[in-house]
Amino acid sequence: MNRLHNRVAIVTGGAQGIGKGIVEKFAKEDAAVIIWDVQKEKAHIVESTLKAQKLKVEAMENVDITSLASVQEAAQKIMDKYGRIDILINNAGIVRDASFMKMTEEQWNQVIAVNLTGVFNCAKAVIPFMTEKQFGRIVNISSVSGIYGNFGQTNYIAAKAGVAAMVKGWGRELGKFNITANAIAPGPIETDMLATIPPEMYEQMKMRIPVRRLGQPEDIANAALFFCSEEAGFVTGQTLVVDGGSMLGG
Repeated sequence: MNRLHNRVAIVTGGAQGIGKGIVEKFAKEDAAVIIWDVQKEKAHIVESTLKAQKLKVEAMENVDITSLASVQEAAQKIMDKYGRIDILINNAGIVRDASFMKMTEEQWNQVIAVNLTGVFNCAKAVIPFMTEKQFGRIVNISSVSGIYGNFGQTNYIAAKAGVAAMVKGWGRELGKFNITANAIAPGPIETDMLATIPPEMYEQMKMRIPVRRLGQPEDIANAALFFCSEEAGFVTGQTLVVDGGSMLGG
């Protein structure tokens, strides 16, 4: 497939989980994919694995998305090498869970710095290049938690709600430059984080989802691929819930 032929994509947090799934999907669709992830070893494993399949993937080191200067420098390096930046997937995120009464200022600041300010920084760094080329696709990975809430995640909820809200403003501001901005709100996705859940709890979780399975990183990658395709040129400012119906209630 080559739905992203000649496109240059940045995927933050692309070394594992949802981000890795997006990197794999986009590379197989013929994009040149650049990974920004603090997990250097894992990022290089993804890079070498996909390069062995003759796919175009690069793991950039020393990119700190909490620093605007760092991401601006990294974005300029990509422009110098590839001559364009077409796609930005804001996927990187962390959790520092605690009930609100016990949440520390440090836990709040850490999550907001990565999950919210990091998204602002990455978009701020690449949008000038997108406007220059009169083309861009931005996808923020939000969460159903940012829509429906979750116990012990005030910081995470605030950030994920914020990145979904951002695309509404960007959709209005950037459409005239042929840049779209959308968000995806994943439900329960089968990543390394769920590997430690006891089997009986895993089965209970699965049975509460109408489609009777947990999501896979590829499910989110498919949604991201649509948003970044030519076919989605008339879609902007939207948040797509990809959760197998788990938040339908009842």
